Amino acid sequence: MVEPIQYVLSGILLGGVYSVVAIAFIVIYRSTRVFNFAQGELVMIGGFLCWSVLSYTPLPWWLAVIVAMGATAGVGLLLERLVIRPLIGQPLFAIVMVTIALILVLRGLVIMIWGTFPRRFTPILGETALSVGPFAFSPSFLFGLIIVGLIVAGLWWLFNKTMVGLTMSAVAEDHQVSRALGISVKQSMSIAWAIAGAISVIAAIAWLSGRSIGLPAADIGLRALPCALLAGLQSVPGALVAGIIVGIAESLAMGYVDPLTEGGMSLVTPFLIMLLILIIRPEGLFGWKRIERL
Repeated sequence: MVEPIQYVLSGILLGGVYSVVAIAFIVIYRSTRVFNFAQGELVMIGGFLCWSVLSYTPLPWWLAVIVAMGATAGVGLLLERLVIRPLIGQPLFAIVMVTIALILVLRGLVIMIWGTFPRRFTPILGETALSVGPFAFSPSFLFGLIIVGLIVAGLWWLFNKTMVGLTMSAVAEDHQVSRALGISVKQSMSIAWAIAGAISVIAAIAWLSGRSIGLPAADIGLRALPCALLAGLQSVPGALVAGIIVGIAESLAMGYVDPLTEGGMSLVTPFLIMLLILIIRPEGLFGWKRIERL
């Protein structure tokens, strides 16, 4: 009985890490209607910036994390200003292709700055597994689950209780109408990309603490993509639920099916879920249903 419970608990913690990345997807999409396919690369850059500050400065880890979050938020702002903002009003296809191109551009920049040799990310959250009775937990994944709860609460308050968040949601509905109402579309887009950049550092820490950081770190963007789609690309709290569902499914596949498939089933499980979502419920579990009057 212990084994299946361990797999479920591990899946919940893994899902918490996925949820952090999914929230970054959702923040940008909910605020700008832009789907950032390069979110995994933004997580990778956030991880490298955090690793650099931890490795080359005497700052305590908590201050290094804050500095890295500010720097990655700046990267998000720069991408929005130089790449996304000129495409306001252009066809959706053009914006999607630009975010795909960003994947290659950002990977190239990482190779130019940090090279291709993997580095060991400082285990700032500890390396020893936490034990509760017969169950063991990754400290970094537990941190990810706790922090995602705080992020969900903060972003829920932002989008539902503040003028800034409400105007960001309005911008996502229609850029032209928002401009007519005197809402700054550019400001809303900048805030969204900065938030996504800062969140990326948290995701990188939870995912990489005590592990190697390199180009494969960006793969978490693809693994978290099904969580964002399952949540519906509009619900921040839904990202946590979706992440837990995907994480548990992957963990169970890893425990029970991987031995029969040479480790392949857990790798494809999130994407099988994504296919089912797109076929059965394209708007996701918590997506807003659009009602159009004729």
